Amino acid sequence: MKTLLRGGYVVSGRGCRRADVLIDGEKVEMLGHIPPELAAQSEVVDVTGCMLFPGFIDAHTHFDLDVCNTTTADDFESGSKSAIRGGTTTVIDFACPNKGESLAYGLDLWHKKADGKCYCDYGFHMTIDDWNETIEREIDDMYAEGISSFKMYMTYPAMMIGDEAMYKALKKLKEKGGICGVHCENSGVIDALVAEKKAKGENAVSCHPQTRPDYLEAEAVGRILRIAQAAEAPVVIVHTTNAAALSEIDQARTRGQVVYSETCPQYLALDDSVYYQEDWLSSAKFVCSPPIRKKADQDALWAGLKEGRVNTVSTDHCSFTTQQKLVGQGDFTTIPGGLPGVETRGEVVYTTGVAAGRIDLPTLCRALSENPAKLYGLYPRKGVLAPGSDADIVIYDPGDSHVIRAEDCVANVDYNPYEGFVTAGGIREVWLRGRKTVENGKVLDTVPAGMYLARGKCDL
Repeated sequence: MKTLLRGGYVVSGRGCRRADVLIDGEKVEMLGHIPPELAAQSEVVDVTGCMLFPGFIDAHTHFDLDVCNTTTADDFESGSKSAIRGGTTTVIDFACPNKGESLAYGLDLWHKKADGKCYCDYGFHMTIDDWNETIEREIDDMYAEGISSFKMYMTYPAMMIGDEAMYKALKKLKEKGGICGVHCENSGVIDALVAEKKAKGENAVSCHPQTRPDYLEAEAVGRILRIAQAAEAPVVIVHTTNAAALSEIDQARTRGQVVYSETCPQYLALDDSVYYQEDWLSSAKFVCSPPIRKKADQDALWAGLKEGRVNTVSTDHCSFTTQQKLVGQGDFTTIPGGLPGVETRGEVVYTTGVAAGRIDLPTLCRALSENPAKLYGLYPRKGVLAPGSDADIVIYDPGDSHVIRAEDCVANVDYNPYEGFVTAGGIREVWLRGRKTVENGKVLDTVPAGMYLARGKCDL
């Protein structure tokens, strides 16, 4: 039997309109006024007064990742279950082979971690943390496996490959029509600042943001954009955190470069006061890289989203328990860096953005659904509610406000960065490929039903 969602407002990147949605199997069949004869043959779900978004896409997660001498608290089972509860029907995680390992090995390993364990649909980016003739030849194989996006790091010695290798990699990816995201921080100067802090015997959590200042992120953004200019290749600046970095992106676009910018909820909703709390552990919970910035940077990112200069909002979900965070108590550089966020992204960004008057509904839809689908080769199957698209639907009830509490979440962590946050409305239901999978905060599926998505080229 077909399903008819009646009485809601369908949100797209172009606007919001009153329209019913008819679902046939896994696909959207029709929007707007549904003929009575079809309605009579369908199961009707009343969504009066609710907003219907295309399923959210989180294109930046780290599930089951070995890092900082530990493993992230969320694997693909708990992480994807957390995602679907929060309206994210597709995640794109990072396959991360170590130096000396092949891309094929990394991809196979991530399939073993994820296949049969995901509650939402999923895909992979491929991390490039080594560059040689063998890796270069493997790029073609990645496209054959549905991997059309990659990532490089300008910090972390185990993952950096240097300017020359980044240039060569970007040239190769451009040749194939691929896209590359880059983590931008100046590793060398950060190391020097850390050494100075340690020489002075300083070890507070506040040393973390002080040794990773905004201008060193901006310097790295400017450098990779000049390298990309030489390679004539597009790039994605992942987790953009501050006004100075965004200014570098603006300048590159003025030069005619193709640059995409991603930010995260923590940089939109929180500020660096989280690192100056009296209790060490309370501050350590917020350690992530790049760090959370100042209120002025938060305002700049919101303006960037509103104006289309910031394209997507992902989470960089990289979760650790408080026990794991405690490992860094004697050395602030060993605090595992990362936050949970995939479960709360939609409600946090809706509340701090739409309800606060900073952005409108179409902008939210573009940032959470449409733009990541286009950027990472999933559109129009994902990212839009239209005839023929997957029936991935988030039913958002503006009257269903509630308080975010870690104890209510399904992520495998014992705290939440937004503890006590009062939402403006909430997610009533989530549909994945035509099936209701979440209702009133409860994940209905008892068996993971997510499927791997082979992706095409960037279309943003």
